[in-house]
Amino acid sequence: MNSEFTAMDIKAGIQYLSKIDPDMKKLIDYFGTISLNDDDSDYYESLVKSIIYQQLNGKVANAIYQRFRNLYPHNSIIDPQNVYQTPLQTLRSIGLSERKATYIQGLSHKWISDEIEWNRFACMSDEEIGLVLKTVKGIGQWTVDMFLIFSLKRPDVFPTGDLGIRKALHVLCHLDDLPVIDEMFEIAEKWRPFRSLATLYLWKIADNNISKLD
Repeated sequence: MNSEFTAMDIKAGIQYLSKIDPDMKKLIDYFGTISLNDDDSDYYESLVKSIIYQQLNGKVANAIYQRFRNLYPHNSIIDPQNVYQTPLQTLRSIGLSERKATYIQGLSHKWISDEIEWNRFACMSDEEIGLVLKTVKGIGQWTVDMFLIFSLKRPDVFPTGDLGIRKALHVLCHLDDLPVIDEMFEIAEKWRPFRSLATLYLWKIADNNISKLD
């Protein structure tokens, strides 16, 4: 594949979502324009961060991630080689489980051995990138989705495995119960091709503990 895939166009996405879905328009009007920064532009560190954040409260995960960053105070960009050479005991001392510490070292090894051709990601489809990343132990679909949204800014990703998204859909769509995966896909179908942006707004519901939209 020779051409690069299009990144998220937030302005166009806001216009489309506001026009197609009155409930989403309420959400957009309430929170205003959302922006994505470049904090996750380093692919390796972005994946490490996602592994750290797996199944953890955001505040707890961020504290562990900051301690991880502090292990390498002189590196603005963390070198996978340095991480691979860090003893597991040191990684565990910052609050990582043994399993996550092992996952991070496994990712580091794949990165420095060039098993992951990260420079090709811009020219690969979401599905192709997912297949590559899932060869790393500890990386599943949720981590792939986070990488596609925050690092590659892909426009049409919908993380059905995210509990916050399930809870937000429960509120947005006035559902009696948390939606199952098939129901989530059905609800989100109308948001194509801007499901990533819809996801960012849904997280606002979860992050702000909103239980009802007026």
